[in-house]
Amino acid sequence: MNLAAATNENLAHTSNVLIYSSMAVYTLAFFAHIAEWVFGSRSKVGRTAAALTGAEGADASGSVKVQVAQKGGGTAVLDRPKIVTRAAAGTRDVPDGPGAAGGTFKGDLYGRMAVSMTVLAFLVEAGGVITRAMSVQRAPWGNMYEFSITFSTVAVGAYLILLALKKNVRWMGLLLVTTVLLDLGIATTVLYTSSDQLVPALHSYWLWIHVSTAIICGAVFYIGAAGTLMYLFRDSYENKLANGGQPGSFAQSVLSRLPAAATLDKFSYRINAAVFPLWTFTIIAGAIWAGDAWGRYWGWDPKEVWSFITWVAYACYLHARATAGWKGRKAAYLALIAFGCWLFNYYGVNIFVTGKHSYAGV
Repeated sequence: MNLAAATNENLAHTSNVLIYSSMAVYTLAFFAHIAEWVFGSRSKVGRTAAALTGAEGADASGSVKVQVAQKGGGTAVLDRPKIVTRAAAGTRDVPDGPGAAGGTFKGDLYGRMAVSMTVLAFLVEAGGVITRAMSVQRAPWGNMYEFSITFSTVAVGAYLILLALKKNVRWMGLLLVTTVLLDLGIATTVLYTSSDQLVPALHSYWLWIHVSTAIICGAVFYIGAAGTLMYLFRDSYENKLANGGQPGSFAQSVLSRLPAAATLDKFSYRINAAVFPLWTFTIIAGAIWAGDAWGRYWGWDPKEVWSFITWVAYACYLHARATAGWKGRKAAYLALIAFGCWLFNYYGVNIFVTGKHSYAGV
């Protein structure tokens, strides 16, 4: 074995060690997020609201009278305006929840620890992706294993960028870390492929352009889908409250701490709308690369077809959002269907369908 081959083998081994190490740190972040939600459920917010319920009354105008203790033993009566429900579906004017930490000091402490561990795991995983690229001396997304570890790295990176921009997304931490652990678990056990060079068709600078943008789009689409899913749960919770129902203990403990349904709906829409042009470019870049590699821009290959189906699904979602009758839950279902199309294009087509994109194996 020559020196270059030995060096590449060592780099591949280092990459594997870093990926497994990141999984260990992500596991610690997972338990820290669990602790954040657990201690947040003991928030004083709920107990205070329950106490105020017994001391409040409503006047003829619908305002709520709340007695507040003053210094010196006296009390003052304050007006708390009644929550107003707007006519349009999905635009109920309610405040955002207090977050996973529930406004508690201990919950917030564990939440900060979880974010810190997520940052560390992200850096370790990114190191694993980089050393994988060094071991094969090419872009580190030539097969499904490499695509998966890069995808989860970019997804976490997008989440951390949103946090750095002071966006209210820490509620997503537990769901994100859980998904990343599942993704890496599947990648290291089922999809793992030894470092190897690519077939001649993939030796092109379009590999860096086309596949990298596909990974970015998938990671951002995932964040949008997470927001959409939480929107559906939170919207059901708000609907039950608005109709005079009594949500269950899980809803009162967990869903009450999420951002308002209108906030989640707006967040998901903006995320999907922002990345949709990049997905359009991804399909165009793939067609140009196909023209260089195979002498035709479009050949109805399964990967090409499902990429286009995904594009159409997201286009329908964005159009539905602009149509008054399809806002809210109907549009949210379309968004989840669109992300399902992307997932099938990622897993289903590569594993179960044979086509020109099957040459790299899994």
